[in-house]
Amino acid sequence: MRKIKYVYYEEDGFYVGFFEEFPDYKTQGKSLDELQQNLKEIYKDLTSGEIPHVYHVDELVLA
Repeated sequence: MRKIKYVYYEEDGFYVGFFEEFPDYKTQGKSLDELQQNLKEIYKDLTSGEIPHVYHVDELVLA
């Protein structure tokens, strides 16, 4: 089982969320449970190649 961090907030009665790794791809739900289910689905799409040209966030260590 893999854990991945996500960010969420409430707006106009919906929970809106996105993964830290993929901040350009948001989804929403009427509850936190629905948001989490939608996040799981969009994660599958983002990592399977279904969505072309996916932007990623990463870290670079500079000496």
